[in-house]
Amino acid sequence: MEHRQVIAYQQDLFIEQKQNAICQSDPCADVHQAKAGQAKQINKEKQQGRALTENLMTIVCSSQNLKQAYTQVKRNKGVAGIDQLPTDKFAAWFVEKGELLIKDLLQGNYQPQAVKQVEIPKPKGGIRKLGIPTVTDRIIQQAIAQVLSPIYEREFSGQSYGFRPRRNAQMALQQASEYVTEGRKVVVDMDMKSFFDEVNHDRLMYQLSTKIEDKTLLRLIRKYLQSGILSGGLISQRLKGTPQGSPLSPLLSNIVLDELDKELENRGHCFVRYADDFSIYVRSQKAGERVKQSVSTFITNKLKLKLNEEKSVVCEVDKTVLLGHTILKSGDLIIAKDNVERFKNAIRKVTKRNRGVSFEQVISELNPKLRGWFEYFKHTKSKSLFRELDAWIRRKLRCFRIKQTKRTIGLVRFLKKQGVVTYQSWIIALSGVGWWRKSAAPQIHQAMGNFWFREQNLFNLSLNFEKLNY
Repeated sequence: MEHRQVIAYQQDLFIEQKQNAICQSDPCADVHQAKAGQAKQINKEKQQGRALTENLMTIVCSSQNLKQAYTQVKRNKGVAGIDQLPTDKFAAWFVEKGELLIKDLLQGNYQPQAVKQVEIPKPKGGIRKLGIPTVTDRIIQQAIAQVLSPIYEREFSGQSYGFRPRRNAQMALQQASEYVTEGRKVVVDMDMKSFFDEVNHDRLMYQLSTKIEDKTLLRLIRKYLQSGILSGGLISQRLKGTPQGSPLSPLLSNIVLDELDKELENRGHCFVRYADDFSIYVRSQKAGERVKQSVSTFITNKLKLKLNEEKSVVCEVDKTVLLGHTILKSGDLIIAKDNVERFKNAIRKVTKRNRGVSFEQVISELNPKLRGWFEYFKHTKSKSLFRELDAWIRRKLRCFRIKQTKRTIGLVRFLKKQGVVTYQSWIIALSGVGWWRKSAAPQIHQAMGNFWFREQNLFNLSLNFEKLNY
């Protein structure tokens, strides 16, 4: 009878509609007293200045924490790891294996599986290596991150903005813009070479041990750091670095680089850091060269990390790029040219004329890209650029649509349906120019004007920018 109740509890854990979920094989919320334990941890931290106690794994494995971790992993819609277990099948797996999993975690016997390595091309060349853990390991890592993040958040620098709650790239850009407005128009733009592949495990574990007393949790984190990598059918051991793509990696990277943040603060530098990208703002080229040399020495000798000397420069602020933006000497933000070109390349793929999909589908694919790009760059001084992009996008769509008419008579019928007089429709339809040239003709603009595109529900960059700045 009790065993059947345990199975029911485990099923409820991953049903989002259930308000009260249970996670472990015995009534763990009562036995381990996760919530009371968490409150006790926080109170002890305030009293003693220590972040964690030796019972932290109990909180990591608590029902509420695991349910929240599962919800987050499911929301991210990641692919399966090397065990081929998809996210939507994890709940059923947990019903059968959850009891043993929790037991192994609490006793320190759990062994993470290897991560699947994938290579993604970088926008400016090169390859970024991502590690895809199994769904089980992603949920466990997410559960660990949820417990550790509030503890470290209280100590992280105010100039660190990447992968942190209630912080984003726009806040980093705003801070950098304020530095420039104050007169710091020279930037020391530092680029770390393969940061996630170079993190020293021993230094990281030492940093963690200064706050974490739970030896079981520390051993589990080290296991994740050293878990194998599956590439080309072979599993190799990782001796350094943290795999990009895991839920725990962003927090660990901020813990590693918090030492750099504290050093820069102690030196009185004005800087912003977003993950492994950071920029220091100074008033002169000479000061920038001096800062670059001293900070490079600290990163290399103390943090045991590598700098990309070719990409680390000292220059005027408008000669470099920060998070896809260029900061003008006035402090205003504009969109970097490379990002505009990458955006146009993405639009070209969707509006490619030989795709063989409906015009409505093209619009539905375009709108999320347009909205996302606009949301990221909406705080820039780019009104004229948004107008130019809107006009270019409409022309790409006009070209796509008239090519769908295929024959001369088909184009004439389409234009007449849109209100173009018959003889004008025949003039453009019988012209010998290509589709791109035809898309700029007055007859085509008359048939597919701005109002027509609004009826098609096309997202308008410049119109939304004007609403935002009205």
